[in-house]
Amino acid sequence: AALNPWDVMLCVSGTAIACENALVVAIICYSPALRTPMFVLVGSLATADLLAGLGLILNFVFQYVIRSETVSLLTVGFLVASFAASVSSLLAITVDRYLSLYNALTYYSERTVLCIHTMLAGAWGVSLCLGLLPVLGWNCLHDRAACSVVRPLTKSNVTLLSASFFLIFLIMLHLYIEICKIVCRHAHQIALQQHFLTASHYVATKKGVSTLAIILGTFGASWLPFAIYCVVGDPDYPSVYTYATLLPATYNSMINPIIYAYRNQEIQRSMWVLFCGCFQAKVSFRSRSPSDV
Repeated sequence: AALNPWDVMLCVSGTAIACENALVVAIICYSPALRTPMFVLVGSLATADLLAGLGLILNFVFQYVIRSETVSLLTVGFLVASFAASVSSLLAITVDRYLSLYNALTYYSERTVLCIHTMLAGAWGVSLCLGLLPVLGWNCLHDRAACSVVRPLTKSNVTLLSASFFLIFLIMLHLYIEICKIVCRHAHQIALQQHFLTASHYVATKKGVSTLAIILGTFGASWLPFAIYCVVGDPDYPSVYTYATLLPATYNSMINPIIYAYRNQEIQRSMWVLFCGCFQAKVSFRSRSPSDV
């Protein structure tokens, strides 16, 4: 079959996603210092995005090399599970940031570690179940009328996925608003103690709120068009609409390593240790709060 340029772009996007996130996973696995709950969550996000990138590559290969309905179902299920795990990991990171500010005194405790591991187990378990649904029969291979804009997923399947995304997006929006309130309240308390708000505190507060807005804005701009189109779109519409909304959604997995990993000082130092040896392996790492990431 003739190559579809959109499929080529998705494959290129998947390759970039896989390379970026493979580096993050390697750095976190290589560095013993990066074993805090904060970096466990970042590692979960990078792993999910890595699998999503590999899924895009495999989907391209199997679509043009090995044409099989069974392989197509497995690939689609793999992609659904990977992207669901990525979105769920973003929610877990948001919850962790909120807890680190709301319960700052008790955050560094065994209870927090248990909470983080429970969230991750639940996120990956639900994502795996969502990925298995089309493989176990919730598909439209034998009923074309039930197909959605993303074949071979059914309309009810993509509606469930879109509804789950909208719920996660609303939860993240609420938590980030609460985080902004806490940050502003802390800045106000500092101002009362010092009788004025210093320029450095004002800049830090403004920078923190702007960063949260960029994070949520990037996430929404990447996924909302595709989620909305899955609900309102019709399978008879030209496939270019599906590609045009799906491609930006994949960019979120490309941007995640930059936002959550490469901006972090500990990961930057670990990169030097891994590739350049500019620091000794026993370099001291400054423990930071998830709100700093």
